[in-house]
Amino acid sequence: ATLQDIFAGFKRDHDDLNELPNKVAIQLNDTHPAIAIPEMLRILIDEERLSWESAWEITKKVFSYTNHTILPEALEKWSLPLFEELLPRHLMLIYQINNHVMGEISRLYPGNIIRMRNMSIIEEGPEKSLRMAQLCMHGSHTVNGVAALHSRIIKERIFPDFYQMRPEMFQNKTNGITPRLWLRACNPLLSSLITEHIGDSWIRNLEHIQGIEQYAEDADFQDGILEAKAINKRNLARLIYRTTGVRVVHNAIFDVQIKRLHEYKRQLLNVLGTLARYWRIKENPTADYVPRVVIFAGKAAPGYFVAKRLIKLINCIGDVINKDPDVKDRLKVIFLPNYNVSLAEKIIPAADLSQQISTAGFEASGTGNMKFALNGALTIGTLDGATVEMAEEIGEENMFIFGLTAEEVSALKQSGYDPWQYYSQDAQIRQVIDSIRGNLFCPDEPGVFHPITETLLEHGDQYLQLADFQSYLQANDLADELYRQPRAWAHKAILNIARCHKFSADRAVREYAEEIWNITPLQVSLH
Repeated sequence: ATLQDIFAGFKRDHDDLNELPNKVAIQLNDTHPAIAIPEMLRILIDEERLSWESAWEITKKVFSYTNHTILPEALEKWSLPLFEELLPRHLMLIYQINNHVMGEISRLYPGNIIRMRNMSIIEEGPEKSLRMAQLCMHGSHTVNGVAALHSRIIKERIFPDFYQMRPEMFQNKTNGITPRLWLRACNPLLSSLITEHIGDSWIRNLEHIQGIEQYAEDADFQDGILEAKAINKRNLARLIYRTTGVRVVHNAIFDVQIKRLHEYKRQLLNVLGTLARYWRIKENPTADYVPRVVIFAGKAAPGYFVAKRLIKLINCIGDVINKDPDVKDRLKVIFLPNYNVSLAEKIIPAADLSQQISTAGFEASGTGNMKFALNGALTIGTLDGATVEMAEEIGEENMFIFGLTAEEVSALKQSGYDPWQYYSQDAQIRQVIDSIRGNLFCPDEPGVFHPITETLLEHGDQYLQLADFQSYLQANDLADELYRQPRAWAHKAILNIARCHKFSADRAVREYAEEIWNITPLQVSLH
């Protein structure tokens, strides 16, 4: 339907279909809309009566492809028999595309069967399938990742054969966020403070927000930052009470992880760290602890069993910890239900600590990391996705970076990672895992959380949660130590805000426009 609309609009003002790439740019976001490529071919050949060669050249010049994740669910494969039953004409065109590109590959790399197999749209097997990522690669003039590390992984690990054949088609376009929504609208207290000191031009050009860095050591400005955060935290505390019935103190660290539930995003590592904190309090309840409110929110895919079971675990842990008289207000665990953008607008301005703890090399970019930093939260995170570039801009000294790098993750896996070794040698790991396995948090359903602990031990801990566990605890301890020094915390928060200017959606869209779509701004005069 979208393509029909595009052609109708084009033909109202133009007669020559060879001009289509000069007037139309279609960006494929992951492989989900890949069927648009053979559909455009069908329209050009069957309805507009162009030759196959002309239609293919036009199609390739119109489409570009953004890969948003390296995970298999974004590199779709469709059953060939099913596709043939539903869309026989489109399958015929895909076969023609594949024959054409296989001929080109055979000419450039004679006898290289492995390369042909890797780049073929048709995947052979007991049941043939269509690899939609390969279709997107062949049918587009440009492919990009959404963070520098992600774009490098695409070239080196996901599509190396394509990169060797057509290196010029690969680009990086780091994601961005809009400051109009994710600061001005959702955090009026902070945005007013910023505007009071540097004017409001940052709203239209986020580069101008760098101007607040001159106030990073200004006591009055620091007080304003801390006061705005405290008000936002009180507002969120009221929302938490209305939603969950749990009272939280607003002088605690509001430690937030809100995102889609997935094993590589490692909400489970956050759970393990929270349990380590819980057992530390239980073993020495009279010690002086920095209070912390650990806030989770997010949704799991309907069929993602382990992710859904993890949501249950978080809620069950919260039920125990939040009622434990030894713990009192020093630790609370909250899972806010029905996560959506409107809820995020309430949580992000109140966050002190932003959990960006995915296994290095698995997160494409992330944008929550940018939203939190722009609102003055400090990041505790791995060098993954756009957090790598955030560390370059903001400075690792103004974040809590921990864990293995992407290269170290690959090396550890290749050398034979054994999670049982970490379990047997680390008493804290044993304590937290055994407390989950031992039914403490769900006594009415014995064994209900065994599938979670099995992912760590019996199934090899695919995302290296145990390998990063101690480094994660150390980073959390550093956050506690800094939080005891409000002015030092405020200083780093200001630097986070000031140095987030690169991560604007305006910059990202401008780069797409100039470097992929080849369009220029249209000057509009309003009378």
